[in-house]
Amino acid sequence: MNTEKPLPDGVQRVAQALRQAGHAHMPVMLDDAARTAQQAADALGIDVGQIAKSIIFRRKADDAAVLVITSGDRRVDEKKVEALVCAEGGGKLGRADAEFVKAKTGFSIGGVSPVAHAMPSVTLIDRELFRFAEIWAAAGHPHGVFKLTPADLEHLTGAPVADVVA
Repeated sequence: MNTEKPLPDGVQRVAQALRQAGHAHMPVMLDDAARTAQQAADALGIDVGQIAKSIIFRRKADDAAVLVITSGDRRVDEKKVEALVCAEGGGKLGRADAEFVKAKTGFSIGGVSPVAHAMPSVTLIDRELFRFAEIWAAAGHPHGVFKLTPADLEHLTGAPVADVVA
């Protein structure tokens, strides 16, 4: 892990949000990119399920970003998410392209943090993350991560815990 170079802007934004929330663990920079849950788990020497991966969808009704924070070894069930966040008016979820993700969160795909988004996102936390005492999330850059617990994730995001996986 590299701690010598100045942190990229996105990581600085995440670090500021974590400091303001009184979170105990600041972001660290990995030597290699961790764009996937498996890459991050390998770099940290942990189980892939301990990676809190951030998946962004687009709610078509209002063009809102929907952030689903899921365990790295699970696959999001889009229909379950849609039922939770598009209930009124029978709306639909759509895929979020890289431009949408960057515009709504301020982060590039592969480094989307669960905190410090450019605009508020509709957020859900996968209950599967609670299998682990310690998890790691992206910190605003493909090389940046930070340590937390599932309860910390709830506290930091204010998001509900839900069954969102297949």
